[in-house]
Amino acid sequence: MNRSIKIGILLTTFVLFALLSNPTSGQKRGNNGDLGNGNGLGAEELKRIQRGFEIAPVTLDFRHKDRNLVGLGSYIVNAQAACADCHSCPTYAPGHNPFQGGDGAINAATYLAGGVPFGPIISANITPDSSGKPAGLDFDEYLQLIRTGHDPDDPDEILQVMPWPIFRNMTDHDILAIYTYLTAIPHAEPGSCSGPGR
Repeated sequence: MNRSIKIGILLTTFVLFALLSNPTSGQKRGNNGDLGNGNGLGAEELKRIQRGFEIAPVTLDFRHKDRNLVGLGSYIVNAQAACADCHSCPTYAPGHNPFQGGDGAINAATYLAGGVPFGPIISANITPDSSGKPAGLDFDEYLQLIRTGHDPDDPDEILQVMPWPIFRNMTDHDILAIYTYLTAIPHAEPGSCSGPGR
C-alpha cells in the first residue's frame, strides 16, 4: 500500500474518532432531554442539520424524505466521514483540489459514484439506483453492511477498504440519516482518477 493511501486512511480514522464523539456531552439539557428549543431537536443537532444543507455539493431531492435526516446525513457524510474521498472519482472539481491550492469544491458530477482505485479494489457507487436505493441497498441491508462489513451481494466477503469497523459504532439514527441523505442525492457515474482525494 503506498504511503499516501496509508496516510489518508490514518487521517480519516483519526478525524472520524474525533468528530463522532458526542458533541453535546456536558451541556445542560432541558426537562425533555433536548437543548432547549422545544421541538425535540437539540440546538447542536439543528446546527449540524443546517450546516449539512449548506455543504451538500449537489442538489437534494426532499420528496418523501425527512428533511432533518437529510441535513444531518449530509453533515455526517460531508463534514465528518469524508465519504467523497473514497467514493468520488475524482474527488475535487477540476482546479479545486485543496492539496494543489484549490478551495476544496467537491466534484458534483462524480459525487459518491465510486470508481476510486485502492490497488485491486474499486470503491462502490453509493448513489441511488433506478429504484432510489443507495448502491441498490434497502435500509436493512445498508445497516447490516455498516455494522458487519459484509456486502449483501457477496456475504462471504468482508469489505477491506471501507472503514466499517469505525462506522459500525454510530447510532442507528446517524446511520439512518446517512442512508436518507444518500437517497436524496442524484445518481452519478464515476469519472477517472488514480486514487482517493484526487
